[in-house]
Amino acid sequence: MFTDGSAEYDEGRTLWNAMVDRKPGVVIRAKGTSDVQKAVNFARENGLLIAVRSGGHQIAGHAVAEGALLLDLSHMNSVRVNRAEKTVRVEPGASLGDIDRETQVHGLALPVGINSTTGIAGLTLGGGFGWLTRKYGMTIDNLISVDIVTADGKILIASEDENADLFWAIRGGGGNFGIVTSFEFEVHDIGSEVLSGLIVHPIEAAPELLQEYRKIADTAPDELTVWVVMRKAPPLPFLPEEWHGRPVLVFAACYTGDLSKGEEALAGLRALGEPIADVIGPTPYIGWQSAFDPLLTPGMRNYWKSHDFKGLPEEAVSTLLSAIETLPDPNCEVFIAHVGGAMARVPVEGTAYPERASHFIMNVHTRWQDPSGDAACIGWARELFDEMAPYATGSAYINFMPDDEADRVAGVYGANMAKLGRIKAKYDPDNLFRVNHNIVPAA
Repeated sequence: MFTDGSAEYDEGRTLWNAMVDRKPGVVIRAKGTSDVQKAVNFARENGLLIAVRSGGHQIAGHAVAEGALLLDLSHMNSVRVNRAEKTVRVEPGASLGDIDRETQVHGLALPVGINSTTGIAGLTLGGGFGWLTRKYGMTIDNLISVDIVTADGKILIASEDENADLFWAIRGGGGNFGIVTSFEFEVHDIGSEVLSGLIVHPIEAAPELLQEYRKIADTAPDELTVWVVMRKAPPLPFLPEEWHGRPVLVFAACYTGDLSKGEEALAGLRALGEPIADVIGPTPYIGWQSAFDPLLTPGMRNYWKSHDFKGLPEEAVSTLLSAIETLPDPNCEVFIAHVGGAMARVPVEGTAYPERASHFIMNVHTRWQDPSGDAACIGWARELFDEMAPYATGSAYINFMPDDEADRVAGVYGANMAKLGRIKAKYDPDNLFRVNHNIVPAA
């Protein structure tokens, strides 16, 4: 247990997003399930607010709350691969990089996100998507079981066969239902390489390129994932110096499978326009998983806004491109992820995460260094979010939502919200776990 003034206290309360600077009452660093159980019982019995930190990466900063008991799980980070069964057992403090390193020893991989320093717990409980999602589903679609400490201090197993309602709820319902102390996942043979990389174009070519991109996204095989990034070009070594700092459109592509088939699948994308650079090629999977880490280092101020879209009509594209002309900071960007494939073949009611149709996920990602940029960057993100709302579905990816969007939670879960409220009432009737995108217990 650590209090203000100790190095461990500051380490526990410091998150990836530098905008979050809150002081908990105490930090408890768990080493195992027993520690988690004791902390939950202590918080409940003493009427304490409890916040839970694993990777500390969530944009909303729910891992820490002012005056709360902060339960730090970051030192519970073991990863154990069962090669014969093609499963992996992961503790909640493990990062995606920890998992990639251990699974790739065997040529295996778990579908996770795209930043290796992200924590597995928050990513999974919110859904989890990345380069392998179209082929193998979301992170939650590969979850077999969990060990979880509920609000009454019980240690339960949740799976399709045991506490199935709880298992349904945690697959997308966030940390509302308990504290997971161990995840068991299915993993997949992907080998050690993927065909991946970036194609960079002048932003002026974006209207035509995005029209063609929509067609490619609609017809791509499950093995192929192509996302769009619009931002000012960072000083990457493969970009001519005269392009550094100028607005660009980037196609980030990854093909998982036979590399020769990947060349065929990517041919149409690579033939578009006259790119500034095309650096797609065979890449170690671990390297590709950490390729964006230098642009997502901790210590910067971050604010995100997100929408889901079924399509990208011309009016929406025009709105996006107008916003790119006024980027408030060189580190700000908008990315559009196309998801579908295996993910879209799970029924809406199959998990708490509801938006299963093939669709685009937009993240307006503002990122800057100095607090003096807060108003400009946050205001720009909110304005673009509002302007894009007429084209959106109303749903959103919960892990991309900031802490000022409590009014969106019901819309995110849609038809699944009522069931989530009933399960919350069963496992956490007093809403002990409320430092999150909160699901209120049903009456």
